[in-house]
Formats: sequence, structure tokens, C-alpha cells
Amino acid sequence: MEPRSISVDLQNGHTTVLIYSAPTAAARPAALILAHGAGAPQRHPFMVSAARALSERGIDVLTFNFLYMEQGRKVPDRMPQLVACYRAVIDLARVEVESARERLFIGGKSMGGRAATHVASDDPAAAISGIVLLGYPLHPPGRPEALRDAHLPGVRRPMLFVQGSRDSFGTPSELKPVLASLSPLPTLHTVQGGDHSFKMAGRDAKTRQPSIDSEIYDTVVEWINGV
Repeated sequence: MEPRSISVDLQNGHTTVLIYSAPTAAARPAALILAHGAGAPQRHPFMVSAARALSERGIDVLTFNFLYMEQGRKVPDRMPQLVACYRAVIDLARVEVESARERLFIGGKSMGGRAATHVASDDPAAAISGIVLLGYPLHPPGRPEALRDAHLPGVRRPMLFVQGSRDSFGTPSELKPVLASLSPLPTLHTVQGGDHSFKMAGRDAKTRQPSIDSEIYDTVVEWINGV
């Protein structure tokens, strides 16, 4: 089934939201907004595969393009603009998706997940049940001293970090001391052998990838159900 498409008005334009509804028989009272990374839109295979797989497992999933991506610009907007766009999608989700009015999770891939953490830290009172972070960009590649963690103590919601062991934006071992200081204590799931997009290396990588992807999707759904 193709996702439902809805346009959202923003201050300087509009963007498109895609809603992947869970099958009625599998549906659970939870929705997840999943934002894309800096260089790939919501129609990128990674985003589409994740949205379809999670919705098939019972979670209503919403994806969207940040405004710069919708307008065809290559350079991402600054964080305040990303957050404003994300908030507009949250408002739409509560209107259009019944499960989002019960339990709404937010998150995303790389930059999209980082933006979600800023949404939560900027508004402690917002009804956000938890945050799903797929490849959190803890620091730029090759610059481990430039941490993007100062705002994380203000999130104060359950968080799931899914991180590849070869992630050049921050390995699980780099994340652990950061997460240890947060409350509630986040969950960290390591994808052994995975890079920033959880891709495997080696001659058997292609045959192993489907099971790795399924492991990630199962982990996300199990975590959401347990929050």
C-alpha cells in the first residue's frame, strides 16, 4: 500500500508528509515520526524501507522532508528552522493519525534524529513518549572533540540509540559515556559491523544485510512497545 501524502504549510513554504499506516490486524497504539538525514530525502531507499518495515510491524510511521530538501537545496537549514519544521509535522500528526494522539514517538536518521532531540529538549512539556535515533551524529567524522551532546540532558524522555560499530559519526563506545550521564538512562543497541547507515562490510555483506535490517526494525518496535 502506498503511503498517504499530505502537504504542510510552513513559514517560508510547505513540505510533504507521508503517512505509512499499520495494517489493522497488526496496529498498536503508537506512531513514530522519522526524519531524514542531511543528504537524503524521505523517498531515499533507507527511509522508505524503514517506514514500510516498521508500519508492517504495527507502528504508524510518518516521514517528511525538511524544507531545504523539499525546495531542492543541498545545504541543510540551521537547527532552529529544522526544529520549526519538525514541530509543524508533530502538530499535523496529532490531527491526522489517531495513534499519535495516544503515544507519539519522534526520531530520525542522523541529522533528523538530532533535530528530534532538539525538539524534545526545547519543550520539556511536549507530549512525546520517546525518541528513536538511527545513527546519532555525535560528532563530525574525524573530529571526535566536536561533540553534539550539550542539549541531550534536557531531553528527559526515553531514548533508543541504534548505532553501527563502525559509525564514523560516533561509535557506541564513544556514545556510552555521554549516555551514562542522562536521565532516564537511554537504551543503546549496537549494530555489529555496521557503518553510519548500518551497512555491513566484507564479501558476505550483501547476504547478511537483510537480517541486520530486520534486527534493527525488531529492536525499534520492541523498544517502543516496552516504553
